[in-house]
Amino acid sequence: MTDASPYEIKALRAETWPAFDDLVVRHGGIFGGCWCIWFHPDGPERGQGAEANRALKRGYVEAGRAHAALVFDGDEAIAWCEFGTPVELPTIHHRKQYDATKSADPDWRLTCIFIDKRYRRQGITELAIRGALDLIAEAGGGVVEGYPHDLTDQTKKMSSSFLYNGTRSLYERLGFTYDRPKGLKNCVMVKTVEPAVHS
Repeated sequence: MTDASPYEIKALRAETWPAFDDLVVRHGGIFGGCWCIWFHPDGPERGQGAEANRALKRGYVEAGRAHAALVFDGDEAIAWCEFGTPVELPTIHHRKQYDATKSADPDWRLTCIFIDKRYRRQGITELAIRGALDLIAEAGGGVVEGYPHDLTDQTKKMSSSFLYNGTRSLYERLGFTYDRPKGLKNCVMVKTVEPAVHS
């Protein structure tokens, strides 16, 4: 982040879990207690309620198998962008169509973005995605896919609470290129992230 920005990006890990936890709790568990586990592999905990989801997510985080860029305002997490490998995040919407039209799997996926309701429509989604791309660069870079809403032909405005993965125009501003449609109003966007260079 720049010196002028009041926000800071931190990786989701055991030491930042409490701030992530607080953000989810403040919003009632996110989409009825999902705890951002929908994109992770299926397992017996899935569908067993919010506390089971919470424990599952925490276990993934502590094992280093769940990743996200957290946007902090002071000590409080106010947003996240979840990312991971296709092995870590195999469950995506419109999977059958996606598999039928893909040429190869990406190295990384951006699957879910959530913004604290007090901070929406302030450019935080872009900060969260940039944060995830920076963390991916630190992890060695590679081909990154995002699955935003494609509102190009849509005249009706969509509520920001439903834009769980941003919009096509936002991804284009961040250097992603359009690959193909996915489902009725989503698409696949691709960007190659170079590895971070340390002096």
